[in-house]
Amino acid sequence: MARYNQAVCRLCRREMMKLFLKGDRCFTDKCAVERRAYGPGQHGQRRSKTSDYGTQLREKQRAKRMYCLLERQFRKTFFEADRQKGITGDNLILLLERRLDNMVYRLGFAKSRSQARMLVCQNHFTVNGKRVNIPSYLVRQGDTVSIRERSKKVKAITEALEGVERRGIPEWLLLEKDKFTGKIMALPTREQITVPLREHLIVELYSK
Repeated sequence: MARYNQAVCRLCRREMMKLFLKGDRCFTDKCAVERRAYGPGQHGQRRSKTSDYGTQLREKQRAKRMYCLLERQFRKTFFEADRQKGITGDNLILLLERRLDNMVYRLGFAKSRSQARMLVCQNHFTVNGKRVNIPSYLVRQGDTVSIRERSKKVKAITEALEGVERRGIPEWLLLEKDKFTGKIMALPTREQITVPLREHLIVELYSK
């Protein structure tokens, strides 16, 4: 499985915003965006004009990196959103939020989406009592995501749960911390999803 394995703080600096790719570090003053609020590389501090295409591309790259997807995965998700009824941009964000790896992160079982993806692949979670190890699995309203019995003492999971109050749980999810389970109470609306993305720019990019 292809993946990005270089310095992730460079990605945040390139997007000039926190993508929360390093978990708890992003909430401290050690965050690279806080310490060096300019782009990476020797030309990072230069000012440059951005075309409409460049703005659209930047927004697509920001969404990809935030949800830890590669181009092929992201494009496939977009075209699936485009086939659905409703507003394509809203459909895209909802599909990204419904991914199992994102739900594991949102429920506080992992410090970052990349860590959640790894934990899902390692068979640490079940959905409605059935083991699922596919990060792109789409959860539905009413589904229950649980940590397997043998995984309740995994250090990465226990450490993530200790800091869950700081990261917060979305209102459309219910975490039962003592039972190591979380439930999708409802599918969120676009207003409830607080990711700082302008999805209409992504739609415009792929519509060309």
